[in-house]
Amino acid sequence: VGHCHPDIVKAAHEQNQLLNTNSRYLHDNLVDYAERLSKTLPEKLCIFYFLNSGSEANDLALRLARQYTQHEDVIVLDHAYHGHLTSLIDISPYKFRNLEGQKEWVHVAPVPDTYRGLYREDHENSATAYADEVKNIIEHAHERGRKIAAFFAESLPSVGGQIIPPAGYFQKVAEHVHKAGGVFIADEIQVGFGRVGKHFWAFQLQGEDFIPDIVTMGKPIGNGHPLACVATTKEIAEAFAATGVEYFNTFGGNPVSCATGLAVLDVIEKEHLQAHATEVGNFLMKILKEQQIKHPIIGDVRGCGLFIGVDLIK
Repeated sequence: VGHCHPDIVKAAHEQNQLLNTNSRYLHDNLVDYAERLSKTLPEKLCIFYFLNSGSEANDLALRLARQYTQHEDVIVLDHAYHGHLTSLIDISPYKFRNLEGQKEWVHVAPVPDTYRGLYREDHENSATAYADEVKNIIEHAHERGRKIAAFFAESLPSVGGQIIPPAGYFQKVAEHVHKAGGVFIADEIQVGFGRVGKHFWAFQLQGEDFIPDIVTMGKPIGNGHPLACVATTKEIAEAFAATGVEYFNTFGGNPVSCATGLAVLDVIEKEHLQAHATEVGNFLMKILKEQQIKHPIIGDVRGCGLFIGVDLIK
């Protein structure tokens, strides 16, 4: 919402003057914030865990998925990056290819890129073709006695090149993953909170009939304040709680973080930042496409709201 936005600075400062404590102590801000966030999401996603960073959120999502499914393996998209913790480097091809390589429990699916990928714009049904690649991975994993815990993907792959997956891709992938007893995790850390303009969450671009099982949030959530969140269903949360090993995070969801998070949601609403992302994004896409006509080095211009990629070619 902008550098040192006065409303955000004020909210954090005022709460700082009153109380900041660890999250074992109950505070209204936590409940108020969870309630506000829940209004932006489908009803099914009604349980919230608060943390300090997107990496923490993705790590917890992995734990939730494994506990709920009692499976270990994870399917990720090629070129993906999900965070800096060891568990997340393991599911980030962007990183592990330069480090220790691919673990046995990690499966890499082709990124659903209709410009450079396996199935392109001229393909009769690229969404189904890319989803079938995931289905094949699941079948091969089963042949080797492996079981899928989760399909883990950014709603719009960012490090992979600002990719806009074809409509219907996530629905078809979710179908294959659920059939295999796994869950669908949507990483909204880079692309959530109205960045795509027409929707508050990027996974909503796929249509109302698609709802992930787990959604992770970070980056813009606190406008620079260390705050993150995992939203999930009651069923998954209950399976996680049934272990008796409670989730605890010293500062995740502390009163100052939640006051900051609430102020961010206020500013997004008050300043119509979603509509702003649509308007400015459309303008930027228009002028970039004009440049594309003039310059052969611009192969593709793609995007939604303020998530835009310019693909430069030889």
